[in-house]
Amino acid sequence: MSPRIKFFIKHLSASFIVALLVLGWVFTLWYPAPLAKATGVTHIVLLMIAIDVIIGPVLGFIIYKAHKQSLKFDLMVIVLLQIFALGYGVYSVSEGRPVWTVFNGNRFELVRNNEIIDASANSRVDNGYYHPSLLGPKYVAVKIAEDQLEREKNMFEELQGSISLAQRPERYVAIAEANGRIIETAEDISDLNNYNSEQAVDSILDSYPSASSYLGLKANVIDMTVLLDNKGNTIDIVDLRPWQ
Repeated sequence: MSPRIKFFIKHLSASFIVALLVLGWVFTLWYPAPLAKATGVTHIVLLMIAIDVIIGPVLGFIIYKAHKQSLKFDLMVIVLLQIFALGYGVYSVSEGRPVWTVFNGNRFELVRNNEIIDASANSRVDNGYYHPSLLGPKYVAVKIAEDQLEREKNMFEELQGSISLAQRPERYVAIAEANGRIIETAEDISDLNNYNSEQAVDSILDSYPSASSYLGLKANVIDMTVLLDNKGNTIDIVDLRPWQ
């Protein structure tokens, strides 16, 4: 086997291993199923990985000449470009990752990292929610404003500027504080049959015997369903439509 082929195989293998690690991190922690589908990120990530895995080794194969004086430099440039391209892609995917599953009004909303409105500099409230976890989205709830004028202002901002309270971490509280409101607004689990095939509903609910109600999850691409138990606790997010 020629040195060129050996290098190509090693380079391709190393790129493939790194790609698997990145895919594992992205789809296990940042976009756990079915959130990748809800945000429409799957094809973007796969395309990014495919380009990075294929182009780097192919370029290395093309320029590889065993006795070329600048070979090490040329290969180093290709590897560095490959690392930079992968790093930029991972950064972009990270910026769009879901970080909060927010109970707001009568539904949940999926808030991505680049959708958060950072008012920390102007807010006296430091509730710790301005720094989302790198280990996947967490459940929180929006605290309802006690002042009528504040509620009207929030409604106006949402209608006029498409700014949801779910995007404002200064209004977040622990999900347990909204348990009563969740129970009041939850839909009966049987209503899912109105928006999904009975087979699809039964197939998913078989894995969640404690699910007795649900609420819709608003996402940027495909809306999902949050299953709840009889005490209003969240169980899981599943790939079922919660409304028409």
